[in-house]
Amino acid sequence: MSKRHRGLLAAGLAAAVVGSMGVVWTLGANAAEGPVAGTPAAAPAADEPSPPPLLPWGEKPSPVKKAPAGADSAEVAAAGADAAPENASHTPVPAYGPKGRVGPSDALKRERVGATSAKAAAPSPASTSSISANATKAADPTWNYFYAGARQIGASDGSWADLNIRKPWLSQRDAHTLTEISVQSADSRQIVEVGWTVDRKTNKDDDPHLFVYYWKDKQRTCYNTCGFTSKSDNVKPGDTLPVGATKRFGIQHFDGVWWVAYDSEWIGYFDDDLWEGRYTKAGMVQWFGEVTAATTEPCTDMGNGILGSKAGALEVNAISLTNGPAVKVELFEDTNSTYYTSAKTQEEGHRNFRYGGGGDC
Repeated sequence: MSKRHRGLLAAGLAAAVVGSMGVVWTLGANAAEGPVAGTPAAAPAADEPSPPPLLPWGEKPSPVKKAPAGADSAEVAAAGADAAPENASHTPVPAYGPKGRVGPSDALKRERVGATSAKAAAPSPASTSSISANATKAADPTWNYFYAGARQIGASDGSWADLNIRKPWLSQRDAHTLTEISVQSADSRQIVEVGWTVDRKTNKDDDPHLFVYYWKDKQRTCYNTCGFTSKSDNVKPGDTLPVGATKRFGIQHFDGVWWVAYDSEWIGYFDDDLWEGRYTKAGMVQWFGEVTAATTEPCTDMGNGILGSKAGALEVNAISLTNGPAVKVELFEDTNSTYYTSAKTQEEGHRNFRYGGGGDC
């Protein structure tokens, strides 16, 4: 139990003693703690986690530039902005959909993801009423996962890298195409992810959107809200990102939580309590592209559609580990390399690589 959780319990007991209404808490197997629907909101804990004073890449945090709500990715880029909220409310909602998982020795290759598994991943009784339409439809088809990227095994507090944001072509029959940083336990059972995704079922358009995700004991959750505490008023998971821009994404463990950074801000965190305090150090980090297809012959682009083995493919740059070993990544292609590949660049320091492909179309 974290210091923060113990403080909340103590505060609740004290409130009960003086006759005030306490706060009722729930804890799901794959979820953060939160107040039960209909109960008063809890006051902020005295020991609310604080982000590191500097972003993972050593800069002082500053507000990102927002584009008008509802702007598409091209409009965000044209405005020189970093993100745009989907609408004026600027409130992320649970988004349930297929999500791949790749480890040092195995990968999630194929699975059936539908309404049953989506509902089981609901963060708490308080949020089940807001489950997206994705979770109430009939079971999805069997999804096939394809990956190309790089990894490094070794203890660290997290990672950051420069990801080029594109708008790869997504086949109507496929689920998504994305690029991410995945900070994992050594056995790949516990994971925190951040990146950009083109996923028309989740985001209701073909633009790249910011996403966060976490896994507990190899069990899925949901995009953007499951277990995640937003801390920025300027950028939130689900926001539209500027197509063609290169942005820094990062994950760092600090003050009892896994903080997530985008561009120039800490956007929020995943609390250690999600894993009962069992996941406080990374054992491996991966940087990769992922395509989720309805067949074993994907038609969707990864990256910019050019094979990573060829010049001109999209790159992941400035790869860094926070409080970890010197960077020396290993490439992986946990899929049929006919469709998507990765390759090292000629840059010194092993901090860059190319990845991508155009599928079978």
